[in-house]
Amino acid sequence: MSRIRSAAATLDRRTFLAATGAVGAATGLGLAFGPDRTAQAATVSPGPAPAAPVPVEAPAVPRVPYTRGTTLGGVSAPRGSGGFRRLGDGPAWDRVVRTELGTAHGGRDGRRTALASFVQFTDLHLVDVQSPLRYEYLRAETASAWRPQEALSVAGVVSLIERVNALPGGPATGAPLSFVMTTGDNTDNNSKLELEWYLTAMSGGRITPNSGDPRRYEGVQDSGLKLYWQPDSAVRDADKALGFPRLDGFLDAAIRTVHSPGLRMPWYSTVGNHDSLPGGCYAPGDPFWTEVATGEHKLETLPSAEAAKVWQAVKDGLDPKGEDFKRLLKSHAKQSRRVTPDERRAPFTRAEYLRAHLDPAHTGPGPHGHGYTAAHLDGTRLYYSFRISDDVLGISLDTTDPGGHYTGSVGDAQLRWLERTLKENEKGEKAHVLVFSHHTSKTMNNTRPDPARPHEKRHGGPELVEVLAAHPAVVGWINGHSHKNEIMAHGGFWEISTASHIDFPQLARVIELVDNHDGTLSLFTTLVESAAPHRTDFTDLSQTGLAALYRELSFNAPQSRTDLAGTARDRNVELLLKRR
Repeated sequence: MSRIRSAAATLDRRTFLAATGAVGAATGLGLAFGPDRTAQAATVSPGPAPAAPVPVEAPAVPRVPYTRGTTLGGVSAPRGSGGFRRLGDGPAWDRVVRTELGTAHGGRDGRRTALASFVQFTDLHLVDVQSPLRYEYLRAETASAWRPQEALSVAGVVSLIERVNALPGGPATGAPLSFVMTTGDNTDNNSKLELEWYLTAMSGGRITPNSGDPRRYEGVQDSGLKLYWQPDSAVRDADKALGFPRLDGFLDAAIRTVHSPGLRMPWYSTVGNHDSLPGGCYAPGDPFWTEVATGEHKLETLPSAEAAKVWQAVKDGLDPKGEDFKRLLKSHAKQSRRVTPDERRAPFTRAEYLRAHLDPAHTGPGPHGHGYTAAHLDGTRLYYSFRISDDVLGISLDTTDPGGHYTGSVGDAQLRWLERTLKENEKGEKAHVLVFSHHTSKTMNNTRPDPARPHEKRHGGPELVEVLAAHPAVVGWINGHSHKNEIMAHGGFWEISTASHIDFPQLARVIELVDNHDGTLSLFTTLVESAAPHRTDFTDLSQTGLAALYRELSFNAPQSRTDLAGTARDRNVELLLKRR
């Protein structure tokens, strides 16, 4: 035990350097600490100010290993059977040791030292549920087109931030958590307003999760349509027929101002398809998407045959420019609901995404730009490298399809940059490498050319695996997109895919890299839920109560997948690998 505690102390200096920006990232990051958070409130959506949270002292360095606040200590689980099931405290998920890539030698617990300790967020999907650009009317064809919990995404993410702030360190080593990396789909509609919510949640400030009419909600949940859960209404909708409750005041509560404390540690961004593409799947840059998103016509229902056709085209990538989608919206304009226009709903460009991250108002605990620098603005390049510690290099990739589709790939220029970065790292005392992306190796299967670079070759998941496997310093590839926990061995490194924070079980992952001093390394991964209680109270529509309800609604969402938690081998694990 004493050896592990000294290991945490060993990381302390390195973590401090990373936290203050003194370890110069390869992209030229400056000091991490930004302006006082209280000065940021004026830049955020207006609304009544909630009571400020009571200050909490930084958690003490724990005795390790520890379980409290993680799924090693307990997990939300359903009670009863049938209908709308309530959640409560469930049994913990044990840690599993995986040895496909390395031998588990005895005594390693007493001699290991920590090299890195951080948190992965992925697929937060902060969503403006009232945006006219959404295609909720496809719900009859796919559950992911609209979820009953979506209106509470901001409260849910803030509760996740509260959980991470309260963690005393890495659960396996006790080493200080040095940063959070988001691996894409931080927004849902590629909306400027959603981007503002995301950046404010992470850096700290007030968020009013409302758009259009500042006085009331205007969306599918007050439409009276039985296709959607109508929480404030007596309408016997399809979800109530399955046991969903009537909750008077739900929609008013859902658009109330939320206060985020912001993360207490530096954070970095990796881009996802919902951050780059209107609707998460259509080619950007078309003024039509801005016209729809900011306009006053919102389509909420569609004949099932047409919905099926549109969904098939989206799923198969047959309409990357959205031409069929445009014709559909135009042909049903008279059936659309009239809503309050809002310019803040406009899709953001890659340059606007970068500028927003570089805005000093969103620096929070740093680093300034959160991985991106002013140099990226020249070519809107959304990939970079950064120093995690003296011994570990981080690389963030852009795997989104610039031509329009939800699956991914990387361009030739980016792949060559990645190879150069990995080769440069191998000179002298090479650092271990952790790679971050949105897409998984299985979902990088779209190699259509970039319209802006039609002659540039695109590369899929298998090719990226080959490149990473050719460099012994690479120990892990960390990603999301699939909304499912899955961990795979690839030659000499592990691919770690983590579930989303919008679909149940709504998780983030703590990752710790350690040297076992016996010729092996270990990657520990520990899943955490938000700080919201497992049990909900339908009369509690406070910020905390809504975060708990967010989780319970996601569990009960009709047609939702039940395999997203993965198996025990994909959750809390120790992943052994040879030190090469």
